[in-house]
Amino acid sequence: MANSKVTEALDSTNRPSAEKLETLNFKVPVDFKKAFKGYAVAQGMTMVDLLREGFEFSKASRKS
Repeated sequence: MANSKVTEALDSTNRPSAEKLETLNFKVPVDFKKAFKGYAVAQGMTMVDLLREGFEFSKASRKS
C-alpha cells in the first residue's frame, strides 16, 4: 500500500474514480469506533460512506 497523502478514490466496485482522497485524522473513543463500524457493516456500507452520509444529513438539517 502506498504511503501517499493523496490517493485515488475507489468506487463501490473498487475501481479508481476521478475523485482524489486525502487522509482525515482524528481520534474517537474505542466504544464509538466499534459502534460506528458495527452500524456501517449492518447497513452494508463503508465507514467512509456512513461518515459522508452523516455529514450531508447534518448540513441539510442545519440549513434554515
